[in-house]
This record gives sequence, C-alpha cells and structure tokens, in this order.
Amino acid sequence: MTLTQQRKQEIISNYQVHETDTGSADVQIAMLTERINRLSEHLQSNKKDHSSRRGLLKLIGQRKRLLAYVQQGSREHYQALIGRLGIRG
Repeated sequence: MTLTQQRKQEIISNYQVHETDTGSADVQIAMLTERINRLSEHLQSNKKDHSSRRGLLKLIGQRKRLLAYVQQGSREHYQALIGRLGIRG
C-alpha cells in the first residue's frame, strides 16, 4: 500500500512548480490522491479493515483542506489541478 520511492519521484516531477519543489500544495495533493486511490483499492477487497478506512477518511480530509487552500489562491489553477488528477468528476 505504500508508495515506492520511484513512484514518489514520478509524482513530484509531474506536479512540481519549480525544479527543487517537493512540498508545494500541488505535490502534496497529488501524493495524497495516489495514496487515497491505493487505499480505496485495498478496501474494495478488505471490507472489514476499519482502521484503514479511518486512515482513508483522514487522508481525504487533508486533501480537501489543501484543495481549499489552492482554490483560495486561484480558481483557474484549482480547476486545472483537479482536471489533471481526475478528481471531483
């Protein structure tokens, strides 16, 4: 369920704002989205794993707060980001 170092590097390189960026809101949201997707797949087959479900809800809340922060800055940037990530159908 954890992300490999290689996958993290791919996500960072795809969403970083500048060359040395590893912690901007965009990168954090992309990392959280990847973790949420993996955890959702896990819960499909392990329906009684309530501790993982709680962790998933915490990750979703964190991503929601970061998305709200990005939306406050620029509505266009927010729309582009959720479009790239494929969230909020």
